[in-house]
Amino acid sequence: MTDKAEWEGRIGRSWASEWERTDRSFADLTPRLLAAIAGLAGEDVVDIGCGAGEVSLAIAAARPAARVLGIDISADLVAAATIRARGRANCAFALADAAAWEPDRGAPDLYVSRHGVMFFDDPVAAFAHLATVAQARTRLCFSCFRAPAENPWASGIARLLPAGGPPPDPHAPGPFAFADAARVRGILERAGWRDVAFAAHDVRYLAGRGAAPVADALDFFGHIGPAARAMRDLPETERPAFQARLRDFVAAHRRGDEVAFDAAIWIVTAAKA
Repeated sequence: MTDKAEWEGRIGRSWASEWERTDRSFADLTPRLLAAIAGLAGEDVVDIGCGAGEVSLAIAAARPAARVLGIDISADLVAAATIRARGRANCAFALADAAAWEPDRGAPDLYVSRHGVMFFDDPVAAFAHLATVAQARTRLCFSCFRAPAENPWASGIARLLPAGGPPPDPHAPGPFAFADAARVRGILERAGWRDVAFAAHDVRYLAGRGAAPVADALDFFGHIGPAARAMRDLPETERPAFQARLRDFVAAHRRGDEVAFDAAIWIVTAAKA
C-alpha cells in the first residue's frame, strides 16, 4: 500500500529528485497515452497526479489554445513541475488532492492521468467528485498497470524478498490497485462515468542506460518503487542478500547500454454520464 502521506512526504520528494529518470522509465508509455487523448476534445484540461509535469507540458504544447492544469498532492513534485513550465503560458500547476479539488477557473472538459489515479483512498468517491465538478461532456483518460504477473520488473523484485508475512491486498492504493479491469469498470460506473473502455498496451520499462546501465538501474531502483521500499523496510541483516539478488536480477535484463523490462498497462477512457 502507498498512502497519501507517503506521496506528500518521502515518495514525493524521491520522485521530484528523480523526475528525469522517472520520465525516462515511462518513455514508451507516455506517447501512447498522448495518442489516446489526441482525438478527444478538451480546452480545459486537468492532469491528475501530474508528478513533475511531463504530460501536462506535452498537452499544453499540442493544444496552445487550451488551458492545462496539473494537480498533485506532493509539494516537491508541484515545485519541480512549475520550474519546468516557465515560459509556457497555458500550463500551470497546483498543490491539490484530486479527490477534493475545486476548480477556480471554470470546469474541466478533459481529465488525463499517467499512472496517478491508483492511489485514491476511496476511488469511487474521488471519481464521483471529479465528475461533479466537470462539464457535461467531460472525458477521462488514464493509464495504469495491469497485473503484477504481467510486469516482471515488479513481480521479479517481489520474488527476491524473503518469504513470510500476509499477502498484500491487491486493491489497496498502490501501483497495481487498478489492475483488475472489471473492478475499475465498476468503480467508474458507480462514480458517474459511462462508455468505459480498456486498451491493453505492452511497453518497455527503461530502468538504466549509459556506460554503466546496471549501476544506473540499481541506483534508480534504490530511490523509486518496490526495491526502494524493501531496502528501507528490511532488517539490516537481510539487506545485503537482497541487494545481491537484485543486482543479479537487473544484470540479467541488460541489453547493451540499457536495462529494460517488459511492462503491461491499461489505457482507460470514459465519459461523464
